[in-house]
Amino acid sequence: MSGYKRMRRQHQKQLIALENRLKAEMDELRLRLQKEVETHANNTYIELERLAKRHAVHTDKELKAATAEEKRIQQQIIAQQKKELTTFLDNQKREYRLCKEKIKEEMNEDPSTPKEEKQERLSRHKETVQRSQADDEAHLLDQQRLVYDRSCRAMKRRTLVRRHEFEQEQMREELNKKKTQKEMEQALMIRQDESTQELERRQLQTLQRLRVELIRLQHQTELENQEEYNGRRQRELHRKHALEQRQQPRNLKMLEMQIKKQFQDTCKVQTKQYKALRNHQLEVSPKSEHKAILKSLKEEQTRKLAVLAEQYEQSINEMMASQAMRLKEEQQGECQALKQQLQQEMELLDAYQNKTKAQTEAQHERELQKLEQEVSLRRAHLEQKIEEELASLQKERTERIKHLFERQEREMDAFDAESAKLGFESLGSLDFPKEDDR
Repeated sequence: MSGYKRMRRQHQKQLIALENRLKAEMDELRLRLQKEVETHANNTYIELERLAKRHAVHTDKELKAATAEEKRIQQQIIAQQKKELTTFLDNQKREYRLCKEKIKEEMNEDPSTPKEEKQERLSRHKETVQRSQADDEAHLLDQQRLVYDRSCRAMKRRTLVRRHEFEQEQMREELNKKKTQKEMEQALMIRQDESTQELERRQLQTLQRLRVELIRLQHQTELENQEEYNGRRQRELHRKHALEQRQQPRNLKMLEMQIKKQFQDTCKVQTKQYKALRNHQLEVSPKSEHKAILKSLKEEQTRKLAVLAEQYEQSINEMMASQAMRLKEEQQGECQALKQQLQQEMELLDAYQNKTKAQTEAQHERELQKLEQEVSLRRAHLEQKIEEELASLQKERTERIKHLFERQEREMDAFDAESAKLGFESLGSLDFPKEDDR
C-alpha cells in the first residue's frame, strides 16, 4: 500500500510537471505571437511614414516642376508675342512706306498741286496712318495681354487639375497600402490563431495520453497487487489447512484418549456397582447359592463391559470419521468462501477500474468539447473583428475619398467662378506647347 501511495504521488507530480511545461510552452508561444503583432505594427507604421515622406518629396517635386512649367510656358508665350509684335511693327513700317510712296506718286502725277498742299496732305496721311497703326498696335497688345492672362489662368487651372489628380493618386496609394497592411495583419492573426489551435490540441492530446498511461500503470499495479494479495490469501489458507491436517491425528488421539478415559471411568463405576450388587446378593442369598450368584454376576458384568467397550469403540470410530468429514467440509467451505471473497474483490476492482476509465474518457471528451468550443468562439470573434476592421477601413476609405473629391470640387468651382469673373471661360480646352516643341 505504501508503494501504491508513492506511485500515486509520483503520477500526480508527473501530471503537474507536464501541465507546468505545457503552460510555459503556451506562454512562450503567446509572447512570440505578441512580438510578431508588435513587429508588424511597427513595420506598418514605418511603411506609412516612409510613404508619407515619399509623397511629401514627390509633391514638392511636382510643385516645383509645375512652377517651372508655368514659367517656361509664360516665357514661351512672351517670346512668341514679342516676335509677333516685331513682325507686326515691321509690317506697319512697310505698309507706311508703301502708302507714302503711293501718295507721292499720286501727287507727282498732278504737278499743279502746290508744294504746301502736298506737305500738308503728307502730314495728314502720316498722322492718320500713325494713329491707325497705334490703334492696331494697342489692339494687338491688348489681345496679347488677354491671351497671356488667359493662358496663365488656364495653366493655373491645369496645374490645379494635375494637383488634384496627384492628390487622388497619392490617396489611393496610401489607402491601398493601409488595406494591404491590414490584410497582412489579419492574415497574420489567422495564422497565429491556427498556430494556437494546433498547439492547444497537441497539448491536450499530450496531457490526455499521459493521463491514460498513468491510469493504465495504476490499474496494472492495482491488478498485480490484487493478484498478489489473492495468492497470499490462498497460500495462507493452504498453510492453515495443511497445519490443521497435520494436527488432526494428534487431536484425534487426544479425543480418543478422552473417550477411553470416559470408558475407564464408566468401567470403574460399573465395577463398583457390581461389587455393591454382589455383596448385597451374597448377604440376602443362602451361602450355597453364593457360587452360582458370583458366576452369574461375573458373566453379566463381563457381558455389559463387552457391550460398553463395543459402544465406546464405535463412538471412537464415528468421532474420527465425523472429525475428518467436518475438517474436510470446513476447509472446503473456507476455500469456497475465500474464492468467492477474492472473486468479489476482483469484480469490485474491475468495476472500479472500468468506472475510472469511463470517468477519464468522459473527462477527456468534455475537455475536447470545451477546447473546440473555445476555439470556435475565438475564431468567430476573430472573424467578426476582421469584418469590423474591414468595414471600418472601407468606411474610412469612402469618407476620405468623398471629402477629397468635395474639397477638390469646391476648389475647382471657386477657381472657375473667379475665372468667370475675370472673363475667362472654357479654360480646360486650351492646349499648351510642350517643352520639346519650343
